[in-house]
Amino acid sequence: MANSEIYDMVIIGGGPAGFTAGLYAARSRLKTLLVERMGFGGQLLTYEKVENYPGFPEGITSFALVELFTSQAFRFGLESRNGEVVGLDLAGPVKLVRLADGQLKARTIIIATGCTPRKLGVPGEVELTGRGVSYCAVCDGPFFRDQDVAVVGGGDTAVEEAIYLTRFARRVYLIHRRDRLRAVQVVQEQALRNDKIQPVWDTVVTEIHGGPQGVEALTMHDKVSGKTERLPANGVFVFVGMNPNTGFLPSGLERDAAGFVVTDGDMVCSIPGVFAAGDVRSKSLRQIVTAVGDGATAAYNAERYLEAHS
Repeated sequence: MANSEIYDMVIIGGGPAGFTAGLYAARSRLKTLLVERMGFGGQLLTYEKVENYPGFPEGITSFALVELFTSQAFRFGLESRNGEVVGLDLAGPVKLVRLADGQLKARTIIIATGCTPRKLGVPGEVELTGRGVSYCAVCDGPFFRDQDVAVVGGGDTAVEEAIYLTRFARRVYLIHRRDRLRAVQVVQEQALRNDKIQPVWDTVVTEIHGGPQGVEALTMHDKVSGKTERLPANGVFVFVGMNPNTGFLPSGLERDAAGFVVTDGDMVCSIPGVFAAGDVRSKSLRQIVTAVGDGATAAYNAERYLEAHS
């Protein structure tokens, strides 16, 4: 299905960065379309509650925050559609966005496609995904009531999700490859004083074992002692980083060694008329609040670009 319209701006991705960009563009009366592959909210919907977004002293559920983002943008006339972007043609003043079922034309593009969870890459992980291996505690935690589970990782997400899992699980093994956590101090303190959480330091998971009912155990390697141990567990929750959703981007768009899109402080990419915002961008901090700032900055500078090239 071809679309002969030329949009001022096409935003790819419907998370906090994408919807903030859409809000700013819609308020500026730019002809804007937001394209989202799945559901609005992005990775935000994998969390139960957000406690570090300004303006909500008691926190807010992720679903409620997504509803606020989307309703505000739509109130100002932002258009959206579902679709999977499979490629971009970024040559020339009018860019081509190739979808699985057609194409769109735009004078500017904002890439806000976020990230997906990184896998461990160990035997048994792929085979047992959905049968005890998970990358979303909020999605799957209730299935493990009164069972033993393992969380792999030591950053903010891993530790926060380990705390969340104590609502259901009998015991949560927090497996980290180093001898201390990387999460912010207040989150570490909450986890380490929780009787249900048992840290496993200096350890990596080397294999996940399953049976007819799903995950049954995992093999761990202690990096200090060199010993290998088999740990019985019914679930394994993996939080070891994120990979950018950039498979549809052309090779000419600059990315860093990990595949994240390189921009300057104005969210400008290496190709004129193309901007990036949120977790897909190469940067040091990936949070909702930074994604929102990126989205606003990208939309503002895309509008300046349009004015300069009108």
